[in-house]
Amino acid sequence: MVAPRRGAGLHTEVLWIAPTCALLLGYLLGSIPFGVLLTRFAGAGDLRTIGSGNIGATNVLRTGRKGLAAATLLLDLLKGAAAVWLADWLFPGDGMVAAAAAFVGHCYPIWLRFKGGKGVATMMGIVLALHWPMGLVYAAVWLGLLATVRISSVAGMAAAVSAPVGGALFGRFDLVMLVLALAAIVLWKHRENIERLANGTEPRIGGSRDTEGGTGDDVDANALPGG
Repeated sequence: MVAPRRGAGLHTEVLWIAPTCALLLGYLLGSIPFGVLLTRFAGAGDLRTIGSGNIGATNVLRTGRKGLAAATLLLDLLKGAAAVWLADWLFPGDGMVAAAAAFVGHCYPIWLRFKGGKGVATMMGIVLALHWPMGLVYAAVWLGLLATVRISSVAGMAAAVSAPVGGALFGRFDLVMLVLALAAIVLWKHRENIERLANGTEPRIGGSRDTEGGTGDDVDANALPGG
């Protein structure tokens, strides 16, 4: 019987250090609630008590602060990309781990009792960082449908679904399962929107009803997508 080599167990433990650190890095970055922080620091109140209570850019727009909404959209996108870039720099090969963790962190942040956003902007940042051509497809679908259909939830969900399709078309099958899982979470987070779409009650941007099923306040025709 061959005795196990001394230090073999330690070597196995070391192999888990980088993925674990990448996971923690991604989750902590993703869970930063920029919408809540920006509106609070700007004196616009607690975003969770405004409109739909969602922490994304569309709900920030309901405060009447377009600049804050744009900043929220950009920061939510950048934190997804930053998680991938930083993880690949610090822990080469673990960018996908950080990507998944950042997305989960945004949708289910521990600081907000796991009640986060819908993940559309953060997923775009992740997809851009993982494979920028997929990100361009994502952006084109998102912005294109937003401009034509003018329903934020439709644009966001379609963009999320375009990611695994784009991954397959570009031959990035190593990314397909990850972005497929993220797209499934985006659809789950939009389940109330899907129900309103089925009932024909989901309003368009600029309509008289709240795009997230909230207070019924008008949403500016130039509303930013996000969540």
